[in-house]
Amino acid sequence: MTEPAGTQGDLLAAVLVHVDRALDGMVATVRQLGDEGVNAPTGLAGGNTAFQLVRHCCGVLEFWGGRVLADRPIERDRAAEFESAGSVSELVALVGVHRDRFRTDLADFDGPADPAGPLRERDLDRGELRTQAGVLLHVYEELAQHRGHLDLTADIVTAGGLS
Repeated sequence: MTEPAGTQGDLLAAVLVHVDRALDGMVATVRQLGDEGVNAPTGLAGGNTAFQLVRHCCGVLEFWGGRVLADRPIERDRAAEFESAGSVSELVALVGVHRDRFRTDLADFDGPADPAGPLRERDLDRGELRTQAGVLLHVYEELAQHRGHLDLTADIVTAGGLS
């Protein structure tokens, strides 16, 4: 991907730095947890495993990058993200695939004020998602939020879970 010039290139570069930091932090956390810990329940009602949280973040990149920014057809089963399990190596590889795909999806990033692609019906009233810049910031918001969830999940799992 060539870096766009000017403001749009600055925005894109800044967001990608933060997206990479969030993903790198997630990968470090799941590696520390290992295969057993990454799939361990927290004991919280409705809580997710570390694997599920990171898998969901891959879905976030796929939907918002692929469908909304790149306007490419995707197949995503959001509910299945929260039922998933697997090994750390599988998850790390999946993060790599989605990180690379997100960067490819941004190859045609037109600029901060340009309209975003198709939104889900539940997002149509959210004005901050109607521009490409708004979508980029939303992606980072989601990754940062779930990175925090992941860190708390890892702390609970490492402590032996909740009773």
